[in-house]
Amino acid sequence: MTTTLTLTVPPEKRSVFRYPSRPVRNPILRAIVRHALLIALLVIMLYPLLWMLGASLRPSNEAFNGIGLLGSRLTFENYAAGWDAGSYDFSRYFVNSTVVTLLTIAGNLFACTLAAYAFARLEFPLKRVLFALMLGTMLLPMHVTLVPQYVLFNTLGWVNTYLPLVVPHWLGVEAFYIFLMVQFIRGLPRELDESARIDGCGHVGIFLRIILPLSLPAIGTTAMFTFISAWNDFLGPLLYLNQDEIKTVPLALSTFLDATGASTYGPLFAMAILSLAPIVGFFIVSQRLLIEGIATTGLK
Repeated sequence: MTTTLTLTVPPEKRSVFRYPSRPVRNPILRAIVRHALLIALLVIMLYPLLWMLGASLRPSNEAFNGIGLLGSRLTFENYAAGWDAGSYDFSRYFVNSTVVTLLTIAGNLFACTLAAYAFARLEFPLKRVLFALMLGTMLLPMHVTLVPQYVLFNTLGWVNTYLPLVVPHWLGVEAFYIFLMVQFIRGLPRELDESARIDGCGHVGIFLRIILPLSLPAIGTTAMFTFISAWNDFLGPLLYLNQDEIKTVPLALSTFLDATGASTYGPLFAMAILSLAPIVGFFIVSQRLLIEGIATTGLK
C-alpha cells in the first residue's frame, strides 16, 4: 500500500519564477556613442595630417607653433615658395614621379599576372620548386642586394636613368604580388577554363577572357599598393638619380632639409601636402575598381 503526501502552499506564500528582464537600451543612444568613438579614433589617426596641413598654411616662422592647427593668420605663401624653391619648379618632379610610377605599375601587372597564371593553371617541370624559390625571395632583405644591383646597373650604364627603377618590375621580381594573384586565381573554378577550352580557347584566350576579368580585385590591389610604394620610394631614386632634372618627388622634398639648420619647413609641409593628393586620388579610384571586381562573378 502506497501513501501519497500532498503539500499545500498557501496562495500568499507562493512565488512565481520570472526571468530577469534585460535593461531596455536606447538604439539612438547606442548609435551616438558608437559614432562618437569612431569620430574620436578618426581624429587621432588624422591629426598628424591635419597638423601638417595647418603648418603649410601658417607663416614659416610659426611652422612649429605648438599643437594647434592654425596660426596667427592663414597664408598660401608656403605653396608659392615651395613650388619654385628648387632648380626646377615642382611640376617637373611630379611629372618624373608619374612616369616612374606608371611604368612600374604596368610592369608589375604585366609580369605578375603572367607568372601567377603559370603557377596557378599550368603544369611544368619543377613547378613546386620554382614556386618555393620565388617565395624564398620574400625572406631576403633588400639591403643585401643593394650593392650587387648597383654594380650591375652601373656596368650597364643605367645610373642617372629610370631604367634601374622600372626594368626589374617588368621581370616579375615582386614575389608578394605574384603570390597574391596565385592564391586568387586558384580560387576561381576550373570549370570556366574547361568551358573556354571547349569553345576553342587556348591558354592566351583563357588568360585574357576568363582569368583577367575575374581577377580585377587582385589586380586592383596590386596596382594600388604598387602605386603607393613607387610614388613614396626614396632609397631607389637616391641611389640612381643624381641629376636635378630627373629627380622624383621624395628626392625633391629632401632638398628642403638643410644640415646647416636653414631648413624651410613651411614650403616643405606645403609640397608634402601636394604630394599626398595623387595617393589619395588613386586610392579612391582603386576602391571603386575593387568593388566592381568583387561584384563580378563567373556565373554573371
